[in-house]
Amino acid sequence: MAQTKRDQDRAEKRDEIIAAARTLFIEAGYEDTSISRLAAAAGVAPNTIYWYFKDKDEVLVAVLDAEFSEGMAEYLQLPVTDAAERLYWVVQRLERVSRLVSTVHSRLEASEAINLWHERFHTISEGILRVSLQHAGVPADRIETRTKISVFTIEGLLAHPMSEVDKQIICRELVRA
Repeated sequence: MAQTKRDQDRAEKRDEIIAAARTLFIEAGYEDTSISRLAAAAGVAPNTIYWYFKDKDEVLVAVLDAEFSEGMAEYLQLPVTDAAERLYWVVQRLERVSRLVSTVHSRLEASEAINLWHERFHTISEGILRVSLQHAGVPADRIETRTKISVFTIEGLLAHPMSEVDKQIICRELVRA
């Protein structure tokens, strides 16, 4: 069915709100971004946000979806096939949005929507990681354990500053057969 002009305008306005929220959440942080500040950045009245989203957490989920979709598209286009280089790219990508990562982890208990998004994210990303480990030659009986170790290690890399060389060495170790 063809979209009406009103549907197009609504979708465009929703996308503008998501884009403004994405910038603010990444640069200023979720907690420091009020609905009023978001509305001003999106060029709408504060109550307009609630025409498009139930609450601020729903805006965050939309931002996370946009960020994840963009990241996956980039990941699938990476010119490198080396599993360690691809994993290092993921770490760098997550570092760029570290405020979003921190917000998700801090809101897991408070928001069912964010908790569900987080579970979906892990299901998808861990599935991709399992395939990468398999292609890297990790024995089948070690893939699950190595996947869990990798997830915890990547989360640790995001929480603790480290040199780029050390991150690359760790990524190489994580995918070593």
